[in-house]
Amino acid sequence: MSSQRILTGYRPTGKLHLGHWFGNLQNMLDLQNKYDAFYFLADWHALTSDWADTSKIRTYTEEMVLDWCAAGLDPDICTIYRQSDVPEVAELTLYFAMVTPMSWLERVPTYKEQRDQITDKDLGNVGFFEYPMLMAADIAILRSGLIPVGEDQLPHLELTREIVRRFNNAYPAEPPVLVEPKAVIATEGARVPGLDGRKMSKSYGNSIFISDDAETICKKAMTCLTDPARMLKTDPGNPDICPLHQIHKLILSKEDCFQWEEDCRTAKCGCVAHKKAFGSEMAEYYAPFREKRAELEKQPGFAAEVLANGARKARPIAIDTISACREAMLLDPFGA
Repeated sequence: MSSQRILTGYRPTGKLHLGHWFGNLQNMLDLQNKYDAFYFLADWHALTSDWADTSKIRTYTEEMVLDWCAAGLDPDICTIYRQSDVPEVAELTLYFAMVTPMSWLERVPTYKEQRDQITDKDLGNVGFFEYPMLMAADIAILRSGLIPVGEDQLPHLELTREIVRRFNNAYPAEPPVLVEPKAVIATEGARVPGLDGRKMSKSYGNSIFISDDAETICKKAMTCLTDPARMLKTDPGNPDICPLHQIHKLILSKEDCFQWEEDCRTAKCGCVAHKKAFGSEMAEYYAPFREKRAELEKQPGFAAEVLANGARKARPIAIDTISACREAMLLDPFGA
């Protein structure tokens, strides 16, 4: 079954927004019905960058479980668990640290990029430097054969494959102790611009969160950037460069999308009217999600139960894997 076990995780560092919904969450919904899907909340990964303030990780973890389940992830079909509830991940990360050259970690593109771009956090810690090994351990500990990735994430998965391969070569067994994962090229999710035209990100303060109520969504919609060259209502606009339209079309039918584009180009509709329609329709689109989420919030301990059940499914696999690793490394107990 491991060859059909698929794994992906999310760092609980903030609320989920439209970029998450249209970018990756829809893929997760699809994959849960095709594979033995394991989805984890990477709270240890959150520590690598948010180690100085851990006060919100627990809250964000609970909210993410509610968001996932309200969106349609079914704990009876997929396995949802918290990374730190599988301590064997940390032990395997330690073993990987023994076989992984520092040069492999230094060449990780996102390490240098985030060190340069994120200036409001201290990322000089060893944990952040070693996060690719932690990621590799997340995958290897469950012997996950398939990992959904975008084209830009392939180098990260290849590093995991190299670490697993080096471990298996250093500590040979038959069959090999760890599974070398393969990529499942995920359907490219929509690239969602933020309210200011930049990529939607909570750090930019330009997000519509999927848990926002209808009133908040409508208020945020009125602040959305439109075609910057369109100064007057009577000026023709260009929907191709309008952030408002790029978000709106994600929920429009082809016919409605075409109509909005025509009205924009011919100045039949002004930006204010478009913002009002966008806010109203986006609020309506998320109404079923908000209703489901409200129901889950009324169930005491719902998120904790989901995570506990998920850990009960994930840990036996992890324990079996780490036992095999110890045996291959000749670290198994005396008399075993």
